[in-house]
Amino acid sequence: MSEERLGFRTYLADLTRAQKSGAGVPAYTRWVNRRLARGVAASAAALGLSANAVTIASAGLSAIGLGVMIAVGPTWWSALLTGVLLAAGYVFDSADGQVSRLTGTSSPAGEWLDHVVDAIRTPAIHLTVVVAVVLHQPHLAWLAVVAMLFAVMSVGQFMSQILAEQLVRNAGGEAAEANGMRKSVMLLPTDTGVLCWSFALWCVPPVFAGVYTALFAVNFVHTAVSMRRKYRKLRER
Repeated sequence: MSEERLGFRTYLADLTRAQKSGAGVPAYTRWVNRRLARGVAASAAALGLSANAVTIASAGLSAIGLGVMIAVGPTWWSALLTGVLLAAGYVFDSADGQVSRLTGTSSPAGEWLDHVVDAIRTPAIHLTVVVAVVLHQPHLAWLAVVAMLFAVMSVGQFMSQILAEQLVRNAGGEAAEANGMRKSVMLLPTDTGVLCWSFALWCVPPVFAGVYTALFAVNFVHTAVSMRRKYRKLRER
């Protein structure tokens, strides 16, 4: 057996033993994305790739997927390719931190790069919908408005989550997690993986528009509740 293959199995076993709690994590991320990310992380570590390289690969996959959506009209293959590339980008996004822990190369610079990529990708996904609608489906102009609102809301939610975690750490506490399989299933509509795969429906624009708008509505409610809860908990500190 090759040394590389042995390294992969060793790294994969280490990651499996050291997995973070799935408490409060949406179902797709918890049971699909994290599992795929373990394989990517173990492979990257075995090949000697850095966590930053995985982060850049994640950004590249997402950018290509969004580029396909803008450059090509809503066909079955372009929609499917966009969904696959966005989902793959999400897998690599979950893998970079695992690579840094496996290889003992965690650093503030690496964490900064990861967050910067996420901060750009988060609104870019929705702004791409705006551009694609204007270019290919102008009769769905209302969907472009929904996408712009989705972009603003997503940026606010991302900032709320990152900042709340930092403020809690600075106060010497730990963020509380909700437990249970039921919670993970209930959070499925807020899962980034679900959003990524929804783009595979772009080949049928009215269906995509309905699903995308429903995801926005659910995420709007979840974001409002989440921000209110975070604000109240931070006031108590």
